[in-house]
Amino acid sequence: MKRFFLAALCCLAFCPARGQTAFTPEQRAQIVQVVREALKADPSILRDAIISLQADDQAREAADTRSRVAAQHQALLANAGDPVAGNPAGDVTVVEFYDPRCPYCRRMLPTIDALLKKDHGVRLVFKDIPVLGPASTTESRAILAAQKQGGYLKMQSALMNDPAEPTAQMLREAARGAGLDPAKLAADMNGADIAARIKQNLDLAHALRVDGTPVFVVGSQMFPGAMDQATLESAISIARKHS
Repeated sequence: MKRFFLAALCCLAFCPARGQTAFTPEQRAQIVQVVREALKADPSILRDAIISLQADDQAREAADTRSRVAAQHQALLANAGDPVAGNPAGDVTVVEFYDPRCPYCRRMLPTIDALLKKDHGVRLVFKDIPVLGPASTTESRAILAAQKQGGYLKMQSALMNDPAEPTAQMLREAARGAGLDPAKLAADMNGADIAARIKQNLDLAHALRVDGTPVFVVGSQMFPGAMDQATLESAISIARKHS
């Protein structure tokens, strides 16, 4: 009965295809009657049909995601200029797209720290994508500029753990606290290379259809939103098995 119902439903939804002869009013009425009688006899049919359609949609989306990730493999994993944490020679790479002003990205800091302390085989690649406005752009520029002095992670921690809006004074103090040269940081963060890096990251995010932060890429999968440590560890374990 359920298969018959689904076939009738598909006829109503997708047939006739363009260029074919349409159902007559009588044929359509008969199909509608079949659907109604089937639902009366077993209402669970509709639930099962919805579940089946959702599963098909999820499978298509997962396949599409794997295809997009594969197409951007080099940009995701092999950009020599990308900031890296954890083990640079790790057997699994986790790529994080983040905005330094994003509250969910900030919540991930202790989770990421705990993960890297626990799993010494993880290579974490950062993709700074300031999508929340001018303050985000300022902080991303400062964090990337700090990389030139070997202080990327220190500046990232300083800014992402400070809820205040970034000002010139605040950035100078953060740089000093991180053991960096504030004047060099101020000059470097306005460089064309920093702007180009951010644009490159944003273009990559667009190609992957990243529409929020944080987003993690682990193996062939993408995970939008904040994750707990157990979920992230599970994704890494799956990536290891398929590497």
